[in-house]
Amino acid sequence: MGVRLRPPRNQVDRRAIGWWATQAAVLALPLPIVFGVLHLTIPPARPFFGWAFLITLVPGLAYMAVMPAWRYRVHRWETTDEAVYAASGWLWQSWRVVPLSRVQTVDTLRGPLQQMYGLAGVTVTTASASGAVKIKGIDQRTAQMLVDHLTSITQGTPGDGA
Repeated sequence: MGVRLRPPRNQVDRRAIGWWATQAAVLALPLPIVFGVLHLTIPPARPFFGWAFLITLVPGLAYMAVMPAWRYRVHRWETTDEAVYAASGWLWQSWRVVPLSRVQTVDTLRGPLQQMYGLAGVTVTTASASGAVKIKGIDQRTAQMLVDHLTSITQGTPGDGA
């Protein structure tokens, strides 16, 4: 069976929706909060800060409401004996396939928010100018099993990774 670009089969963990929503809140809420506090504490500037609060809050809430579910529908991953497949993004979506013969390293990443949600990411690095393939938002145990599986397969696969 040849390696070809196709949609991967596995969804990321459903907890990724909460992780992405938390990331969105950390990004979208600080500025409206500052404008809200300034609106309450500086009476002469209330009209300006009231509008600034609304202008920054509404798009931030829309982003927080739409992006996590949209990303969940897009993000997929899969490994076979020949390749690693990954689909990611939400507005700008990408599908990537990496033949196992091109794999150089396989790493896991667990940031503080990912740890809170029991999630991890796996990075599959190649010598490609396109960069590494990243599978984010999978269960920690699944990520470890994936790293172990890819490591054992790539050790026996001739090519750049061997």
